[in-house]
Amino acid sequence: MKFGKHFKRQKVPEWVEAYMDYNALKRILREIVLFKQRKQPATPLRTFQRRLSLHRSFGGLTVPASNPPSERDIEDQVITVNSSPGESSMQCYRTDFLKQSKEGGDIEVKFFRKLDEELNKVNTFYKDKVEELMNEASSLDRQMDALVALRIKVENPDANGSSLKTYSTNTATTELSPSDDLNEDGNSGKGHSTQCDDIPKRHKKRRIGHPSHMTCSVGMCRQEVNGCRQDPLEVLEHVKIHKPLETPISTLKGVFRDSKDVELRFKKEELRKVEERLRLVFIEFYQKLRLIKLFSFMNLSAFSKILKKYEKITSQRAARSYMEMVDNSYLGSSDEVTSLLERVEATFVEHFADSNRREGMKSLRPRPKKERHKVTFFSGFFSGCSAALVVAVVLRIETKNLMDREEGARYMENIFPLYSFFGYAILHMLTYAANIYFWRRYRINYPFIFGFKQGTELGYREVFLVSTGLAVLALGSFLVNLYLDLGSKTRNFKTFTELVPLSLVTVVLIIIFCPFNILYSSSRFFFIRCLFHCICAPLYKVTLPDFFLADHLTSQVQAIRSLELYICYYGLGEYSQRQNKCHRHGVYNVFYFIVAIIPYWMRFLQCLRRLCEEGDAVHGFNGLKYFLTIVAVLVRTACELKKGHAWLVLAFISSAIATIMNTYWDIVVDWGLLRRHSRNFYLRDKLVISHKSVYFAAMILNVVLRLAWMQLVLEFKLRSLHKMAVTTIVSCLEILRRGIWSFFRLENEHLNNVGRYRAFKSVPHPFSFYDEGNDDDNSEKDD
Repeated sequence: MKFGKHFKRQKVPEWVEAYMDYNALKRILREIVLFKQRKQPATPLRTFQRRLSLHRSFGGLTVPASNPPSERDIEDQVITVNSSPGESSMQCYRTDFLKQSKEGGDIEVKFFRKLDEELNKVNTFYKDKVEELMNEASSLDRQMDALVALRIKVENPDANGSSLKTYSTNTATTELSPSDDLNEDGNSGKGHSTQCDDIPKRHKKRRIGHPSHMTCSVGMCRQEVNGCRQDPLEVLEHVKIHKPLETPISTLKGVFRDSKDVELRFKKEELRKVEERLRLVFIEFYQKLRLIKLFSFMNLSAFSKILKKYEKITSQRAARSYMEMVDNSYLGSSDEVTSLLERVEATFVEHFADSNRREGMKSLRPRPKKERHKVTFFSGFFSGCSAALVVAVVLRIETKNLMDREEGARYMENIFPLYSFFGYAILHMLTYAANIYFWRRYRINYPFIFGFKQGTELGYREVFLVSTGLAVLALGSFLVNLYLDLGSKTRNFKTFTELVPLSLVTVVLIIIFCPFNILYSSSRFFFIRCLFHCICAPLYKVTLPDFFLADHLTSQVQAIRSLELYICYYGLGEYSQRQNKCHRHGVYNVFYFIVAIIPYWMRFLQCLRRLCEEGDAVHGFNGLKYFLTIVAVLVRTACELKKGHAWLVLAFISSAIATIMNTYWDIVVDWGLLRRHSRNFYLRDKLVISHKSVYFAAMILNVVLRLAWMQLVLEFKLRSLHKMAVTTIVSCLEILRRGIWSFFRLENEHLNNVGRYRAFKSVPHPFSFYDEGNDDDNSEKDD
């Protein structure tokens, strides 16, 4: 694989603009090649490159690495590199090209200016990120101080300053280097009599934000501060447990409490929760370190590669001089990240993996997900089976003239809505699989945006496999239902045939809620958790996966009504009479209203929660949008059940207002398009797709599909289609519209992250620190 493609694949998507612009430098080198070709028009490109290679080999250009720079011929010197202090004590690098007077020299000057610009940009970004990581490491040090002290206090509730042993002041410092196995007398540290010999290993702590060393147990030894011994357990006197309002119980408590922080209770359950939260903080911090280290390595490789290309094209030696400057820069000489990686690994293994390095590194470095050939095979197999089953179902209906008979038409009115639920779900999963494919193609970091655990996210092949597998189950059950109901030998089992859809729903629910680690369990549990958060809104903190799922549920109103039909059809015994008379039940009609507004109501409550937490008026307007949609759905449902011109007019007006507001919100707010002063005409400044026509087509299609929603209100008389068929088609179009919306919604979210260089999720720290003298005004919280 060429380095350019490898470099592009290894980039952190949110940091793309901070990397060296390798392609721009290659374009400048192509200008040099074209200039040389114009000077030698009769020389083919391959012959020209071969001559350059021979001239490089036999002209003394391949200088052995052992030759010192001082032995180079001064006449062959191409560039001089200079550095000067810039902003924030950052060195600013500038290269002077010494052969500017030669033909084509202005292009090479342009190359080195661009190279300097990229080096300064990469250096500045790298230093800023390293400083952020060092500050976070210092914060983690304080968190570990509190954790180790809490462990001691939980295991020994009577431990306090008065019960601690008093140690002599001439005792060696409690901070020891891991390599210091011998003391000053030459004796082994383990054999020497010190006050720290009997401390359990799990209570010793490595410093993270400082050079690697070991400290004695907090609570068993005392730290030396300004020549005096300080009881490390005193840290617990200025610590509270930080509990973000993420669960229903914490939310309800937070309503009646001014502070989110609670006092320590020194319970084992409290210690366990703190350890779990701090463990996640360490894993996320370690991933940050790995990404910034990869950033440094890939940029150093890019500088080396582009300079080699320059030497190959121009036959001039400049790589060694310039790479010396790169290696001496902060990007090439800084070792803070490597030291932090080592210290975080040691701390995590010791405190969160019981000193088992293999298990600890499994948590810190999860294995990347591997593509499996069997997934591709079964996806193709199930898709072929689905196509064959669709043909079989159509032929069965046509050969039996099912729609021409009154009994057959009534049968389809009863059975088809039950199976349409699976059709909506399958179509939704297929659109999701297509979205994943295009998200990956355009390097939209959907696993980070959704918060998937590394290595557990599903690819488009896996989602396509699940959707085609469900299609085989649904179509196979429908074909069995048709065969048993229409077959001459199975007419006596009509009651049994009505139970086939119920059996299929039962099987699907068992698979979804299966507690065993099979069939993509992590993704199933993630879906169940997000669905539960949506149902319990606004008691849970609203995250992007939660409101994203709730938005998708608003496009599945007909599928939710199909579930209601299942309850009525089988719960009230309608299936035994083979007649769907659910609308004659008052309770069913009441829930027919309620079910239609449940997804919009969930989104409305989520907007209120975000408005209260963030105080952003945008969430208030978004909530108003969903409230108007709820009104439109209620009026439209009343019009569907009660009929009448008055209800039709009200339904048309409310639906038109909701459609206009939803369309505007989709395009302007969710997609970020229609910017009047954008570099791209009426789009936005940054675009993932290079073809701008795609965005205009998506906007027009969104408007058209939004208007198709009005068909359910106006009920145009389409003689060639049954009313049920029209409802099904419009519902499928709404699902397709939601699939298109999903791609551009996540693209806009990704570009917002890119603009802020936000490549990590924020994990709240378990402890919050405060000053004893002023708890409220001068509180210091590690969030």
